Amino acid sequence: MKLKYITKIKLREVPEAGGDCREMLMLDAAQRGFRYLHGIRQRNVAPKREALAGLECFREAIPNGPTSANAVLEMLDTFGSPATVANAGGRYFGFVNCGAVPAALAANVLAAAWDQNTALRVMSPVAVALEDIALNWIRDLLKLPAGSAGAFVSGASMASFTCLAAARHALLAAQGWDVEAHGLFGAPPIQVIVSEESHVAVRKALALVGLGRDRIVTVPADSQGRLRVERLPKITVPTILCIQAGNVNTGSYDPAKEICAVVPKDLTWVHVDGAFGLWAAASPQYAHLMDGFADADSWATDGHKWLNLPYDCGVVFVGQATALYDAMKLDASYLRPGTEREPMHWSPEMSRRGRGVEAWAALKSLGRTGVADLIERTCRHARRFAESLRAAGYEVLNEVAINQVLVSFGSEEVTRAVIDAVQRDGTCWCGSTVWQGRYAMRISVCSWVTDDHDVELSLAAMLRIAGEKAA
Repeated sequence: MKLKYITKIKLREVPEAGGDCREMLMLDAAQRGFRYLHGIRQRNVAPKREALAGLECFREAIPNGPTSANAVLEMLDTFGSPATVANAGGRYFGFVNCGAVPAALAANVLAAAWDQNTALRVMSPVAVALEDIALNWIRDLLKLPAGSAGAFVSGASMASFTCLAAARHALLAAQGWDVEAHGLFGAPPIQVIVSEESHVAVRKALALVGLGRDRIVTVPADSQGRLRVERLPKITVPTILCIQAGNVNTGSYDPAKEICAVVPKDLTWVHVDGAFGLWAAASPQYAHLMDGFADADSWATDGHKWLNLPYDCGVVFVGQATALYDAMKLDASYLRPGTEREPMHWSPEMSRRGRGVEAWAALKSLGRTGVADLIERTCRHARRFAESLRAAGYEVLNEVAINQVLVSFGSEEVTRAVIDAVQRDGTCWCGSTVWQGRYAMRISVCSWVTDDHDVELSLAAMLRIAGEKAA
């Protein structure tokens, strides 16, 4: 009813200068956003050529004088909206990107109007309170240790960076070295171990915290990308060991229970990269995949992947709360903390938007059963893709553990041609990858919007195009 009411409001012309035009602009933006989402299933998933050509209108020198806010918004909608990728629809299966659940989308709009800074509680009591609650709820859903400290950041890349900074602090502090005060010059060495299938974001985070990309020890993985426990080196020095919950290609999980059982706890900090895979813990059907991961020391995940929050949102958890605090804390005469948790002492950022508002809204609206249903439904869709493509004679390259499917349509040449044609066709969008030497289409199903009809439409397009290219 409210949406119908808003669309009937006659907007007055917003003054070009002076006055407060925000209310009418927000109504205008809401109408445009409504129209965009209302038509998203009827448009190509990838933008058409003419839409991309329209982006040229933005390439201009900075204007000498003001432009009315109405005109700015109209230009964004007219030329920007058609050039978006429709990952807010139900047929985008690339890069583990998805649309925001309705409550989180609405909360995002309201939070933008609030325009809060969550560095300190005194700056925004509501945003920090909702962040506290959302972190507690997520910790509970992911079945992580109760005393773990949490923080919101921009994404899993920054979450891994934050966790690894805490790991670096803890391992060096145990040897009497204050890395925040003295840096890494002359510091005792730290060994780093990763799987050959570790995500590039983890390697980037290791470089950013000063531990390097090229000095790490790489452990082989099996045919599904799982770290081979028997190939772990003997750990005799302080070590950061990075493991994975949800391989970006296959969706597979490292054997965390075995890994955590064999490494010396007094020397090893186990970090989990679980950008999307950690959310399996919220599903009774898939929680077994997370066996042993709670025994790790830190965990990095995304809210804007499988939880379907708006961009951007990453989540950090660290078992040793003092290690995270000591690695991130800061002090200044004008930044007097209160007696409760202050977000800026638990993450790299000081000023940042209230990501916890959207997380709280999504979790409040979905509840425990809603999150579980989201996980299980998208996994069911992934299995449907795999079963149908395999039945049609195409090779599925992975065991479909969760929501990731890798398919080859024959030779690399044919598979490339199919992927390119599917992307141009616009019915759906899937990316490409190379898995253990094989070129493949990568199908990532993670959006709450995707339904059976979306899957069947997408399969029909894939199979039609694959048949044409094979012929």
